[in-house]
Amino acid sequence: MAESNIDWADKLPYALWAYRTSIRTSTRAKPYLLVYGMEVVLPVEIEVPSLRVLMECKIPKAEWLQSRYDELNFVDDRRMKAVDNVKKYQQIMAATFNKNVRVRHLTVGDLVLKEQRAPVYDPRGMFCPNWSRLFIVKEILPRKAIRLVNMEGIELQYLTNLDQEKRYYV
Repeated sequence: MAESNIDWADKLPYALWAYRTSIRTSTRAKPYLLVYGMEVVLPVEIEVPSLRVLMECKIPKAEWLQSRYDELNFVDDRRMKAVDNVKKYQQIMAATFNKNVRVRHLTVGDLVLKEQRAPVYDPRGMFCPNWSRLFIVKEILPRKAIRLVNMEGIELQYLTNLDQEKRYYV
């Protein structure tokens, strides 16, 4: 929207207005509606009155206040629907992500390679290996934690996560 990096501050209010008055995919509602409880009146609708603005201008003040009070009572329902829509959206996104996830099945006694995540100085730089030496799975604990033993039979001091391990096929 901005032509250079100098005029972005001038365009920011317009970008925020567009964001707040457009429907979000996750909530299926406009952020303005969820915050203020009513549809936004665009500046164009004031200059060239729309049917909605004309109808609100012709009703008496007492009726307008009552209709506004009724709208505010429905805000909680709209917000609860938005929360439900967010939960459904998150489930859809999780299902889309999880369909490509491969489950790793390890059993006690399997040989595994442990991922090297800690930054270690290596003169080979980006050509250093991503996996460390061989380990044996000693115990599988709940929540995807495992206890490892090296090939000499010495148990590692810390537990590791299952996602840091890769089965080694002989």
